[in-house]
Amino acid sequence: MENTIFDYFTSKALAAYYNTRVSEQNMQPFLGDELFPARKKMGLDLKWIKGAKGLSTSLSLSAFDVKSTKKDRIGFESVQTKMPFFKNDMLIDEELRQDLLIAIEAGNTNYIDTILRNIFDDTITLLDAAAVARERMRMQLLSTGTIVMANNGVEYSYDYGLESDQKYTPTTKWNQPDADPLSDIIEMQDTIENKGYARPRRAITSRNVVRMLMKNKGIKEAIYVMSNGKVTLTEESLKNYFRENANIEIAIYDKSYKDEEGKVQRYIPEDLFILIPEGDLGNTWFGTTPEEADLRTGATDAEVSIVDTGVAITTTKTTDPVSVDTKVSQVCLPSFEQADQIIIADVVEE
Repeated sequence: MENTIFDYFTSKALAAYYNTRVSEQNMQPFLGDELFPARKKMGLDLKWIKGAKGLSTSLSLSAFDVKSTKKDRIGFESVQTKMPFFKNDMLIDEELRQDLLIAIEAGNTNYIDTILRNIFDDTITLLDAAAVARERMRMQLLSTGTIVMANNGVEYSYDYGLESDQKYTPTTKWNQPDADPLSDIIEMQDTIENKGYARPRRAITSRNVVRMLMKNKGIKEAIYVMSNGKVTLTEESLKNYFRENANIEIAIYDKSYKDEEGKVQRYIPEDLFILIPEGDLGNTWFGTTPEEADLRTGATDAEVSIVDTGVAITTTKTTDPVSVDTKVSQVCLPSFEQADQIIIADVVEE
């Protein structure tokens, strides 16, 4: 029996291609992948202990028991569940589908491989979108203490209960000539330490803030004195200044994404300086999608594979047109066990 389009384009093949691409390209992980490592649990319920003290596009939220949102190549639907459910799907491009059918009929293996690679690359944008959705939640949590997703008059929000002293505003913003960023950072560190926690040794900020710090008169003079006038002020010499004077390591995170309207947005606003503790801040929890729970039994034409710990790839045969519908879904929400040990500082005067 001759092979058909359904034999070549499967969730298993797509998952293998995606995993190979990630491995071969040695892709740099999102910051959230490092700070909130992935974990998996059954179902939708998410419970966590808040503290020990006492230029892809974003995947859409989806309601359960509804058809997935067709992705032109973003939208938002919501239902109140314990963890949000994200789902989008995509049919194989009509032109590529026709080319693949012709290649299959001709038995041209090289041509088939080339077309499949193009189709896989196109469809993998859904998996990239799922990763963007996770990073949006984690970085929104890190920069605000909340997660809010809203569109089409619907809002989905989670408040992780940061205290008022975890939102810091310097008396003098850091883009002012008489600002004293070092004293502000030490004050923030003291706030966390005085609560009985370890002194924060890490910070996340933007290159915009770092460049402001490099222009600060007091910092420039201090670095000049420390080096006996033999150093050119660079990002690294600035970081070294804060290592030596506040025992803190500063990381720059300037990645962006496209929102539901196609506008470029930053994961973390460029006017923030965020102090965080050592180690993991929480976890990126994956629940069980309906596709994983119900369709992996083989009782339907759908085929399901799992990547990235809990992201379900579902391929389903269609007859009109003769094609394969690919759906990517995830039930996902970060926990924040170390929420009590961060401080979010708004350091730029608007």
